Amino acid sequence: MNPTKGILSKVLALALFSVMASLIKASAPHVPPWEAVFFRSFFAMPVILIWLARRGDLKTGLKVQNPMGHFWRGFIGTTAMMLGFAALMILPFPEVTAIGFTSPLLIVVFAAVFLGEEVRLFRLSAVGFGLIGVMIILYPRLSVFGGGAAESLALMGAMLALGSAAFRAMAQIHIRKLVQTDQTSAIVFYFSLTATALSLLTLPLGWVMPTGRELVFLIASGLVGGVAQIFLTTSYRYAEASLLAPFDYVSMIYALLIGYFIFAEAPTTIMLAGSALIISAGIVIIWREQKLGLKRGKARPNVTPQG
Repeated sequence: MNPTKGILSKVLALALFSVMASLIKASAPHVPPWEAVFFRSFFAMPVILIWLARRGDLKTGLKVQNPMGHFWRGFIGTTAMMLGFAALMILPFPEVTAIGFTSPLLIVVFAAVFLGEEVRLFRLSAVGFGLIGVMIILYPRLSVFGGGAAESLALMGAMLALGSAAFRAMAQIHIRKLVQTDQTSAIVFYFSLTATALSLLTLPLGWVMPTGRELVFLIASGLVGGVAQIFLTTSYRYAEASLLAPFDYVSMIYALLIGYFIFAEAPTTIMLAGSALIISAGIVIIWREQKLGLKRGKARPNVTPQG
């Protein structure tokens, strides 16, 4: 164990995921989200394969005992990714990131519903406060009634971001079952493979020919995303998940900086207030789960900000 190295790897992974999302957002006005999913997934696979080969896991690390489990994890994660990319087309970067922090709150609920985990008043109260933060962020978008097309589009973007967070939470629950039988390397690789295959099924929905600039951005998003996944997985080799979990919220800092300096998106006071409440609730839940001794470390390395 090397906690410092683990933390640095996690923070770097989150920075790379933020860069990846900004590349997707930069191409979003022209390229549909389902097409972006293909580039993000397909061009991540060579990076992951090279990493597995260097680790000596290429032969043994890709064996699976639950093929259909990987398919459903891929389906759920691909849906989360597609909804998240669609939200980036519509909403400011920091707002999509903030709404995405709903995912850890929903994991608590889904763990109780689908895994039979006992969830008592303390954590339920934290989830409740976090969801109040979500409503604070969404409140300006709920003025759609009586508003115009722009307000309706913004509300749809918020719902897409919330849907993405829900599907990511479901992916986390599914991964917690997969890690009981299959290795991390297999879960990482087959997610990219499944997402690539599923994205190709969206060809009838309409793909576009990216411009040269957009093509560079899209290919780079896959390469950067693949490297980010490697750093994320590596971080859990050097530090416990309980130590690394609070650093997930560093993503908000990256989102604010990228949103402001790259996309000229200034955060609103309401969005910052709601984000603070969501993040506080998430940290309280992490602290409580540490006290209860809940072990979710094996699942965390396989979950990206997209699914």
